[in-house]
Amino acid sequence: MVIFPKAKINIGLWITEKRPDGFHNLQTIFYPVCLSDALEFVIPEKSPGKDELAVTGLFANCSPEDNLVIKAVKKLREKSKIPFLKIHLHKAIPSGAGLGGGSSDAGNMLKALNRYFDLNMSSEELKETSFSLGSDCPFFLDGVPACGEGRGEILSPVKPLPEGYHLLIVSPGIFVNTKEAYRDCHPRERETNLQEYYSRGVHEWKDLIVNDFEETIFVKYPGIAGLKKVMYEIGALYSSMSGSGSAVYGIFDKKPEIPETLKDIVIYSGII
Repeated sequence: MVIFPKAKINIGLWITEKRPDGFHNLQTIFYPVCLSDALEFVIPEKSPGKDELAVTGLFANCSPEDNLVIKAVKKLREKSKIPFLKIHLHKAIPSGAGLGGGSSDAGNMLKALNRYFDLNMSSEELKETSFSLGSDCPFFLDGVPACGEGRGEILSPVKPLPEGYHLLIVSPGIFVNTKEAYRDCHPRERETNLQEYYSRGVHEWKDLIVNDFEETIFVKYPGIAGLKKVMYEIGALYSSMSGSGSAVYGIFDKKPEIPETLKDIVIYSGII
């Protein structure tokens, strides 16, 4: 079975408070994009005695045992009888870029296994299982634009953007550790709901919607801040770092002319 787990961007990311359990509450708009990995699994004729994972494409410094795809399989195997699998993951979504590649791979693997093996797990069961793998995993089960609250698992669908906008995503190849990003962040409460700002439309977002991680990540990695500046220089209506970085995206009202400084790091250019 072959599936294509999509990436996401964050339109705004407000870190509102640190929780007693050490995690953080937030508000963000998760928005799926057409950039995707490819994930295939088969049941070998002769059982290998364990799950086998081959990863190709973009380099990810992750052992098979630590890969979220393998963790997803093992989570389901705790509840259901699933044979050992031979899995091939081709990475087009860079790791440590704030695009949710690993979480998408895991969430979509859970959905695919549930369907393939007729496990009859409900949507709520899948979300609970996926949440144990990552805070943003539940979003990828439905994969529709949504406002995420709590740790990101409390989801409320929002209207997709009107047709006609162009999305450009660049990845500078810097791996940003999410745990370190949260450690350095500065939570603060907001009186306004992010959904209200989102509903005003792309043309008003520049002065309203921010990603709180930029405050510290841009200081640590000024090159990432420079990418956002370039996005506005070439005509972006709105630009932001996605998640805790390091990918930066721009939303345009038409296809932009991509400057030489960005051409080698573009990972997606197309409709949003």
